[in-house]
Amino acid sequence: MTHSPTAARSEVAHEDCWDLTPLFKDTSQWETLFKDVEERILKYAAFKGALGESFETFAACLTFDFSVTRDLERLYTYAHLKNDQDKTDGEGESLFQRARNLYTRSADASSFIVPELQALGEQTLSGYAQKEEMNEYRFYLEQIIRNIPHTRNAEVEQVLAMAGEALAAPGTVFGQLDNADLTFGSLKDAKGQEKPLTHGNFISFLSSPDREVRKNAFDRYYEVYDAHKHVISATLAASVKKDLFLARAKNFSTARQAALFRNDVPESVYDTLVDRVRQNLASHHRYLTFRKKALNLPDLRIYDTYVPVVPDVDFHMDFNTAVQTCLEALAPLGEAYCKQLEKGLFGGWVDRYENKGKRSGAYSSGCFDSPPYILMNYDASSINSLYTLIHEAGHSMHSLYSKTTQPYATHDYTIFVAEVASTLNETLLTRHLLNKYDGDPKMKAYILNREIDNIRGTFFRQTMFAEFEKTIHGIAAENKPLTLGTFTSEYQTLLEAYFGDAMTIDDALALECLRIPHFYSSFYVYQYATGIAAALSIERRIRENGEAAVKDYLTFLGLGGSRFPIDELKVAGVDMTSPEPVEAVIRHFDTQITALEQTWNSLP
Repeated sequence: MTHSPTAARSEVAHEDCWDLTPLFKDTSQWETLFKDVEERILKYAAFKGALGESFETFAACLTFDFSVTRDLERLYTYAHLKNDQDKTDGEGESLFQRARNLYTRSADASSFIVPELQALGEQTLSGYAQKEEMNEYRFYLEQIIRNIPHTRNAEVEQVLAMAGEALAAPGTVFGQLDNADLTFGSLKDAKGQEKPLTHGNFISFLSSPDREVRKNAFDRYYEVYDAHKHVISATLAASVKKDLFLARAKNFSTARQAALFRNDVPESVYDTLVDRVRQNLASHHRYLTFRKKALNLPDLRIYDTYVPVVPDVDFHMDFNTAVQTCLEALAPLGEAYCKQLEKGLFGGWVDRYENKGKRSGAYSSGCFDSPPYILMNYDASSINSLYTLIHEAGHSMHSLYSKTTQPYATHDYTIFVAEVASTLNETLLTRHLLNKYDGDPKMKAYILNREIDNIRGTFFRQTMFAEFEKTIHGIAAENKPLTLGTFTSEYQTLLEAYFGDAMTIDDALALECLRIPHFYSSFYVYQYATGIAAALSIERRIRENGEAAVKDYLTFLGLGGSRFPIDELKVAGVDMTSPEPVEAVIRHFDTQITALEQTWNSLP
């Protein structure tokens, strides 16, 4: 058995795969529940037009709706995990398409619920929400009331629901092209060995000490995107226009307003992030200038920004050692937290390695009736994989705490707070590694370098992405065309601002905007930047206040989706409506650059 990136799924060792049997013992069980849900969806008709008859009918409808949704999530989770483990597997793709179609049909059948609830009026709904029987649904009903101005009549809502599958087409097309159809050939690594270039190992190639290897990987990678730039540009433009259509259909003026309203995040939080970063780009330029000097390069290119500035540190950590390292780093969060995480990481939560047809990247997934699941494309030679593992573990433990504390109706937390849990884990890993290698200046410099690059990628880079999204969605809102030239010229302008004179920008880098999957989930990426800001604040509280701060944090994890995210973070001691958490990241970034410069200068 092997975990080669070109291995067929059938060749992957059982222990390296996630265990999906807690969801369904086999596909036949999935089919049984699918048929059951398909039949139950027809029963929505009995409630249509009747929600105003009595509280009992109202309550029965909510209970029925949430039970259907819960089973739908179970079906969808199994299908998308099967599909993502091998995009070339026809069965997985079939299950996934059927699950999505069932979601669309369910949304169609249930689309009358929200308009009918809102037709009851705020006074009646508020009265129902206060009843003891509605404890589980209280926050849901409060959100229904809040959304009254943005809900159309039953007929319009039904049409929007019916269009769901078709409107998802831009993201689906990009996903299939990017994960299944694009191939990058093979390249020689620094040792002269021919290796396939894939999404999963692209960063490993860019981390090579051999600049020619880095350049070749960059050029080859972007040659493929250049060959498909027109079709990807068209899918991205369609996705942006889809978001604008849905926003206007829901009585929002912009797609950003619609996206942030959902979680009651003030647009000022988004703007403060962009504005504060823009005002402090000198810090980013300072680091890039140091990197150029440390690498002794005549000019700095984007493919020079991943290789460690400390030479001759050959990082290698197998998966089992990586898990143990993560557990050591997370010890400040308590014994119970770590024991549960260890059980999961070694007990079927993780699909560990890249295989042929597997979805690129990494994520944490799952549903209320399953364990958390982590998709990895683990690379033992890349410290990024160690950080990715602890990052996704943060999501998974958040899910576990949430679903064991909250009822189904409020267990699902928002992305805004999800990125806090994952990024805090990364921050604790950095602290652990810096302490572990305190007597080793070379390794300490290596870890400092990694932390700075992590902040650069998670904070500065994601803020640049956020600014790009705001720009292109603004263009669409003004009814101006979104062409390939629009995307690349706007992105080029941002590259020049964020990198300044510290880096020479290759022409191909403007195509980067066409390869970011998160742009198909609009106004998502800014939450990586706010997430690291909140996480650094929480980590500082844990260092300063110890057990009390840990208790606050674990309470925060258990809140799930029972409050809006800004309010949940206040439980953990962070106020994201203030610029302080964002400004603290920039101060920390500057401090760590100084520490790296001092440590690097002390090296023999």
